[in-house]
Amino acid sequence: MHWGPDRWRFYRLVGREIGRAARGAVSRVSSAPSAFARLRPTGLVIAPQDLRTSDATLAGDIYAGLFVFAGRALATGGRSPFDFTPPSPEWGEALYGFGWLRHLSAADSALARSNARAFVQDFLAGRGDREIADRPSVAARRLISLLSQSPLVLEGADHAFYQAFLKGIERCVRRLDAAVRHGIPPRQRLGAAVALTYAGLCCDGYEPVLRRGVRLLSRELARQILPDGGHRSRDPAAVKELLLDLLPLRQSFLSRDIAPPEALLNAIDRMLPFLRLLRHGDASLGHHNGMGATEADQLATLLIYDGALARPLMHAPHTGYSRLEGGATLLVADIGAAPPPAYSTVAGAGSLSFELSSGAQRLVVNCGMPASGEDMRQLARTTAAHSTATFSETSSCRFLNPPGRGFTHPLAVWLKSRIGPVIVRGPAHVPSERGSEPDGTSVLAASHDGYVPSFGLVHERRWRLAADGALLEGEDAFLRPLREGSGRDETRPVEAAIRFHLHPSVRVGREGHAVRLLGANGETWLFEAEAIDPVIEESVFFAAFNGARRTEQIVLHLSVTDGTRVAWRFRRL
Repeated sequence: MHWGPDRWRFYRLVGREIGRAARGAVSRVSSAPSAFARLRPTGLVIAPQDLRTSDATLAGDIYAGLFVFAGRALATGGRSPFDFTPPSPEWGEALYGFGWLRHLSAADSALARSNARAFVQDFLAGRGDREIADRPSVAARRLISLLSQSPLVLEGADHAFYQAFLKGIERCVRRLDAAVRHGIPPRQRLGAAVALTYAGLCCDGYEPVLRRGVRLLSRELARQILPDGGHRSRDPAAVKELLLDLLPLRQSFLSRDIAPPEALLNAIDRMLPFLRLLRHGDASLGHHNGMGATEADQLATLLIYDGALARPLMHAPHTGYSRLEGGATLLVADIGAAPPPAYSTVAGAGSLSFELSSGAQRLVVNCGMPASGEDMRQLARTTAAHSTATFSETSSCRFLNPPGRGFTHPLAVWLKSRIGPVIVRGPAHVPSERGSEPDGTSVLAASHDGYVPSFGLVHERRWRLAADGALLEGEDAFLRPLREGSGRDETRPVEAAIRFHLHPSVRVGREGHAVRLLGANGETWLFEAEAIDPVIEESVFFAAFNGARRTEQIVLHLSVTDGTRVAWRFRRL
């Protein structure tokens, strides 16, 4: 094994997980029965609203036996979807999460209601892959989905089905309670807390479940939602998905004439402005740290709760994002450190990357997270998939299973099975500063130390966006940190590449030593770099609803040593 300075971090993670596994085993053997062991819901009193987008046309596909989830499709030929092996893990999680019932609800027909009830009955009868269905994140989503869509499923149902439905709710509640007590990752723990709170509010006779859910929810929101409204994972999708559950949950408290917990209200108030920080003019979120394609209508629905004229947050120092605006031009930069390992399973090595848009036209992007495919998802997390600088084609983060060179040690395999492909090492010190100049130019500067252990260089980047948005000037600098000698050759050049991935709608061409960019909105921009000829190379954009799309990137190839600086600019013509 050649893990270098990461070996001690790896073994520290192993030791931590061995301790958790041992505590979980002791809990399973010696703990008293759950407080919910003999608790049963006696009826449903409310059905929470589902804010997720529904499409009545998809009900026809489902009725015809075509199930499309996470970019994969399965035609059942009239059989139950629970009789098939899922074509991908993400597809299976979507199926057993039952969120797709909302499309049948949107159809609002007797056929759709009968169809929905038949699918739920198949599952409640024990058909399907229970390993997938019992995963805490899937069970939590299924519990919320069944409660939200209970009017669809239960209308016209007989007493036996109603009792079986309540029994299914009961099993979900017990399973989630057991999972939380035995130890699950933090994001799953928060999801379980939300689902348990929903069950306590929606079911008669579940007052103890409500008390348990509120305590757990308040604790996890305080731990995981940062003061600026971001999630500790730094994943914008985590905030969006959580708000889609928390906003109806707040209303459910009011429907039951129960005061929502302060932690819930405070979290929502902080999270909505944070989403606006990451929102571009085309109504999609920036592609950072796990964010893929944005359902624009879902985002619009969420932001209505923040007020139509609300201003976005401009700087999120705790989560590590910053926003610059000039006219219709917008820049969102990643200026944060790597999240803690337990929160880093989808985080990318994109420190000092940025995305640039002009009105509804996306120009510079990160490649974004694909909907499925473990290999592609890991590739999307590398530094090379972000609009920033890379050294020797390596990433600024070290992952537990880096693409092409995965750990084969049995401990590493076991650890990955416990906590996923976490970041073992990444940028830890990422200072930043914002300012403005007398002419209205916005300035942002940041640096990160992610490459110091391997190459002994700090990457520093500065952005200057003109007040009218017609000019973005940037500079990348590479500096040796002030420290004792490391034993490596401090003067040897390092091969580097500064990448600017372009949105698939942008067309590019050479214009002398510059690159011309033509947007679908008719705008033309010119990219120029000092003393370096930019190269146009192929790229891929993962965050599209119809799958990965080919695109292009502008690359500056150079050798860097201490003090190397590269200036570049995007200029609107």
